[in-house]
Amino acid sequence: MTSIAQLVAEGTITDPDSAKGKLLQCAARLFSDKGFDRTTVRDIAREVGILSGSIFHHFPNKEAILCGVMREAVLVSTAKMRAALAQAETPQQQLLALITCELEAIHGLSAEGFALLVSEWRRLSPENQADVLALRDIYEQLWLDVLAAVREAGLIDMDCFLVRRFLVGALSNTYNWFHLDGDMTLQQLAQQALRLLIHRV
Repeated sequence: MTSIAQLVAEGTITDPDSAKGKLLQCAARLFSDKGFDRTTVRDIAREVGILSGSIFHHFPNKEAILCGVMREAVLVSTAKMRAALAQAETPQQQLLALITCELEAIHGLSAEGFALLVSEWRRLSPENQADVLALRDIYEQLWLDVLAAVREAGLIDMDCFLVRRFLVGALSNTYNWFHLDGDMTLQQLAQQALRLLIHRV
């Protein structure tokens, strides 16, 4: 099981405490709050507390920053999902773990900018999309493997790919209406999502 610290040590993801890591975190927040088009390199530099030109030591342009944010979000989320799966004992628990992890990522609790994978996807060039998709495929395979185990256990009887597509839309859309400071906790929301799929929960 690979931890976030190991990913940083291997150079797979950026150290969040480094200058580049802080830049990515600030960019993720600004892209999420203002949108990619309305966020300038100057805005990011001001948020980080550096000169605009210093950003280009790390990234050639604003799109490359967005691609970096998305890559990191997928890598961190995948690592956290694997860690959660290692603690789950049954297919049902595994599915709940994945739902919870994805909701945490969407709402910025575990991976900065994860929701940008939906809202700003078209801002990436085909080349950058392919780069992120290669990582996303690994993430999605974890989902499909767990859904296959859930189906084999007789807990769902739908096609696993279709179930995942429905879940992507439903979970992603919670970004627009679910509030972390509301009456329902994120864990309760995850339980309700699980009940939509498995009625014997």
